[in-house]
Amino acid sequence: ARPRPDPLAVTDAAIRARIVQTCGARGPDKTCCPSDIARGLAEDWRALMPRVRAQAGYLAHEGRIEIRQNGQAVDIATARGPIRLALADH
Repeated sequence: ARPRPDPLAVTDAAIRARIVQTCGARGPDKTCCPSDIARGLAEDWRALMPRVRAQAGYLAHEGRIEIRQNGQAVDIATARGPIRLALADH
């Protein structure tokens, strides 16, 4: 296995691409945890979590994904606690 980069070396574009890829791989009715995204991108994945949440918010604003809590779409700006990411219903 190749070493994963330092969290600071991971670009926002790479984070967004991984979010879309992971949500797409899960399918339309499934969700993923933001930590799944971070773990796949950096060894020190916890340091990447605020950026993963921020990029998820960007993608949700674009309408590409939904941010959910308890199965309901929520606004990332007001969501507190654990969230899940899913493909947007189109």
